[in-house]
Amino acid sequence: MASVSERTARHQRIMGPLLVAAILFGLAGLPLAVWLDLRGLSERMLETQAVETGRIIDQMRSFYASDVVQAVNGATGRVVTTHDYKGVPNAIPIPATLSLELGERISGADGAVKYRFVSDLPFKDRKPHELDAFEARALADLRDRPQSHFVSETTGSIFDRQVRIAAPIRMESACVRCHNAHPLSPKTDWKVGDVRGIQEIVLRQPIAANVLAFKYLLGYFILAALAGSTFLLLQARQSRLIDRMNRELTESNGFLASISVQIAKYISPQVYKSIFSGERDVSVATERKKLTIFFSDIKDFTATTERLQPEELTALLNEYLTEMTAIAQKHGGTVDKYIGDAMLVFFGDPETKGVREDAQACVRMAVEMQKRLGQLNARWRRSGIERPFQARIGINTGYCNVGNFGSDDRMDYTIIGAEANLAARLQSVAAPGGITLSYETYALVSDVVRASPQDPIRMKGISRDVVPYAIEGDLAAEAAETVFSEHARGIDFYIDVDALEAEGAARLRKRLLETLAAVDRRMTGAGAPGPEPKPGPLQPAAV
Repeated sequence: MASVSERTARHQRIMGPLLVAAILFGLAGLPLAVWLDLRGLSERMLETQAVETGRIIDQMRSFYASDVVQAVNGATGRVVTTHDYKGVPNAIPIPATLSLELGERISGADGAVKYRFVSDLPFKDRKPHELDAFEARALADLRDRPQSHFVSETTGSIFDRQVRIAAPIRMESACVRCHNAHPLSPKTDWKVGDVRGIQEIVLRQPIAANVLAFKYLLGYFILAALAGSTFLLLQARQSRLIDRMNRELTESNGFLASISVQIAKYISPQVYKSIFSGERDVSVATERKKLTIFFSDIKDFTATTERLQPEELTALLNEYLTEMTAIAQKHGGTVDKYIGDAMLVFFGDPETKGVREDAQACVRMAVEMQKRLGQLNARWRRSGIERPFQARIGINTGYCNVGNFGSDDRMDYTIIGAEANLAARLQSVAAPGGITLSYETYALVSDVVRASPQDPIRMKGISRDVVPYAIEGDLAAEAAETVFSEHARGIDFYIDVDALEAEGAARLRKRLLETLAAVDRRMTGAGAPGPEPKPGPLQPAAV
């Protein structure tokens, strides 16, 4: 993935200047190319107009020299003007004939300008003019609308355009007298202003020639197309690199997600959350905080391991730790570690609700754990486990060093201090199934639970005597206890009141009364059995 990232970064470094250059080229190159091409097109059009004008003038000069000057110079008498001047000595063409002759000469050359002088009423000795549809329509329109000055038509294809302009030839007074008196005139009632014919100018402009004139603009478009193609190729290449990087990132994210899920099972949820959210740095560092420390251990776990098969023991222990861990997480405790069958949990870091609230949450958690263990024991005994687990719990509140301990390569998030050792010592003096508190914890939870002081104990590293406080009951208990069990030398009983039937309850009550009477004789030292106790409410006593 690093190589892909490096290639993408290098690609971005190259693409940046190229993109800036392309934008600058696009902003400055287009107007420059348009201006250069318009200048060239203007020069080309002016050159074409000059050439065509010169050609028309040359045709007029040639016609004037051959048909007018030559006739005048060779005349032997009076010079006359007539339409059939070529067959008449000393004759020169009249203006209409001049226009006809010039039109034939100008239009005979393959130029961009053509000229025609046509009429649908020529003299009888002249060949009739062949009028196309435009010319016939133009004559009709100009005669119907005498005020019109011209009629135009534009034709052609995408490669060639042609403009035809037809202007009227109107009769003047001299023309009227000549035509009305001439014997070859096809019409003798001409009036001044009548349209005799049209003079037509045809302009043709091949578009291909003009397109080729835009050489700078075409060059700009070619360069722009090349730049655009290059940019698209680079973008496609970048897109492939990004897609490849996204695939690798997706794979890496999936791998990291699976790894994080697995790692989360080795550390507490609070620590996991603080690390992955960035709230806590993963470095060797600790801080001193006032915590409430919970330590639990299973009584006679070594003896239990001898009675159970490894598979049964593993399943039993994992179920026990799973249930206890769920309760710890429910109450907000940070599960520090499992030490075989023992558990170390603390409250106050990385999340805290206050010292008093943390201590009370820890005690509530311990009480719920003992209740849940009683329920588990009931189920385990029904499944054939002779002597299930009995846990002892110690709780202490005090200052500890909490944080990451270890090295930069391997560290553990835990607590260190004499207060943690005191919690373990309190656990060791707790009764099986009981909870023992230090005075510091008891002072914070005295309004939640009832506890009684025990014999003082001494502990290495603590100069004063430590008075344990054993919890007698949960003042916030919601229901009476229905499962009773006790296991010690000479004691092995388990009673699930909810599971008893009426007949079984009666037999159990009778046996318990007999047991109580035997215990009383044992305690008083009497040798003979006394009278049977009167029936009364069942009052099991703790032994």
